[in-house]
Amino acid sequence: MADLKESIYKIFENDVHKAVLSKGKDSEYKKITITRMPKFYQVAKCTEKQVFHENLQPEEIAERTFELMRGQFSQLNAWADGKEFIITTSKGKPVFKEKSTSYSAPQAKLQHNRQKQYILPEGEIIEPLIDMGIFTKEGKVINSMYDKYKQINRIVELIDDSIKKNDYKKLNIIDFGCGKSYLTFIVYYYLTEIRKIEANIIGLDLKKDVIEKCNKAAEKYGYKNLRFELGDINGYKAPFDVDMVITLHACDTATDYALFNAISWNAKMIFSVPCCQHELNGQMKSENLSILTRHGIIQERFSALLTDAIRGNLLEYSGYKTQLLEFVDFAHTPKNILIRAVKRPTTPTNVKEKALSEIHSAMEEFRVEPTLYKLLIEE
Repeated sequence: MADLKESIYKIFENDVHKAVLSKGKDSEYKKITITRMPKFYQVAKCTEKQVFHENLQPEEIAERTFELMRGQFSQLNAWADGKEFIITTSKGKPVFKEKSTSYSAPQAKLQHNRQKQYILPEGEIIEPLIDMGIFTKEGKVINSMYDKYKQINRIVELIDDSIKKNDYKKLNIIDFGCGKSYLTFIVYYYLTEIRKIEANIIGLDLKKDVIEKCNKAAEKYGYKNLRFELGDINGYKAPFDVDMVITLHACDTATDYALFNAISWNAKMIFSVPCCQHELNGQMKSENLSILTRHGIIQERFSALLTDAIRGNLLEYSGYKTQLLEFVDFAHTPKNILIRAVKRPTTPTNVKEKALSEIHSAMEEFRVEPTLYKLLIEE
């Protein structure tokens, strides 16, 4: 086995882009594929029906390959630019070969890898992600939490798209309905540690025990400008000029009050993931488009979409460039729309008029009167 280990270490002295372990004997896996990512190697272990992933640092990959191969696979093929390495074993004795090839790392794969460089990188010690059970203590993503890891990065990416266009030195932020505050902690980390922006964040929620736990966690992490308060979204008085408002899964009209406050404060940025849009579902009726209200399940889904479409237009009317974006695949959750609104320096009159006209048409057709409309227009 010493010869096998020596041969594997010799292979990985090169910049190996890909390696495959095959011809398994006593292994639970059919084959194992090792792929070079920008900052680590990803090991894909394939059974008949599943694939299990493991991420390793470059200095770990040779030893791990040896562990996976010995006694389980009889062949290893590895490729670096212009080279192919082959190890075959016969009666327990390894035979090492090296030959020249025209192989080079596929450009499509390199592009794919570049896209996988997340803002919250694997390998960093990010305490909130460790406590959430997404990272191990070493900063590696736990396989079963990879989807959640991607979702959190996606939300941060959507925030980053707006942040990086401006030279912010300091941001005051309110997180309405923060709950256990997973996102609040991550946003604080992202702003202070990655963007090097002085962040002053208040998380607001109605549950006293949650607020106490969150304040203890903020103290544990050393997040000195992050605090949590007990309070209602409706009528909350901010202690500073608010630059950003975040509201993640505020239920039903709570989202409307959060958006109303953000608009009233003239917040520069709003990031909202609405939840449980029941209000319009209870009001909705239509004669011309009764096809959308005849069946309960259709009406329920359509009323949720209509609610957020009207919210988007009301934000446009209020001077915000607004987008409704998918932040997570629908297969994971139907609550996958994020409203991103960024304050415009000025808004053309025709843009405001069109936004309001579309709202009035929808309200008249379906006989609805949304809370945010009443707060902004009627009052």
